[in-house]
Amino acid sequence: MPRSPGRRGEILDAFVRYVAERGYDRTNMGDIADELGMSKGTIVHHFGTKAQMLRELEETHLAVQLDALRMAWDRLAAPHERIAAIIYASALLQVIARDATVASQREVVQLSDDPAMQQVRKLRVQLQTLAIDEIRNGIEGGVFRSVDVELAALQLWGSLEWMWVWFDPADSPPPEQVGAAFVDVFLGGLLLDRLGLSKWASPSADVVSVVRECLASVSGATD
Repeated sequence: MPRSPGRRGEILDAFVRYVAERGYDRTNMGDIADELGMSKGTIVHHFGTKAQMLRELEETHLAVQLDALRMAWDRLAAPHERIAAIIYASALLQVIARDATVASQREVVQLSDDPAMQQVRKLRVQLQTLAIDEIRNGIEGGVFRSVDVELAALQLWGSLEWMWVWFDPADSPPPEQVGAAFVDVFLGGLLLDRLGLSKWASPSADVVSVVRECLASVSGATD
């Protein structure tokens, strides 16, 4: 997640790490203040409430994903390439922006009905719509078999949003390998012709390089 400069950035970085490690409910301003050697009042001055910090975390992290994928769309035209890009982006973020990814995914329903989280909900819908549109385009273009488009997109995002639970950068296979396995199963289940599947379901696939470059461009992060 791109970092804001100064003390405000330090506070948000610490908050993101605590939420990733403990969850939102067990994260408190007092611990952040103690770690950073400041008063709780300083945190309140910058953010107001803990909920405001969660909103900023979610908005920033989801915007990075959207911006990276939209940039990738300029380089990847085919529906199957774009679906693969969504999968590889999610896998790579487990390493490139680990704390923000875990914090966002574990708290996906936190404050979900809060009016202040309207922009977060909008960004999540936009991400889901990317998958819906490409699955539909693939069906209409004769590349994918006919499926319930919205259910297929929910299946995809549901599996990707759950990755934080079991993925461990120190223990799991590399994110490119994990992404390739997901592409093999999900994209393989959509394609009418699986002959070229290995071209996209590979850790060294061109789409992986495209996604990595786009993520680095929008976030300034490298793995």
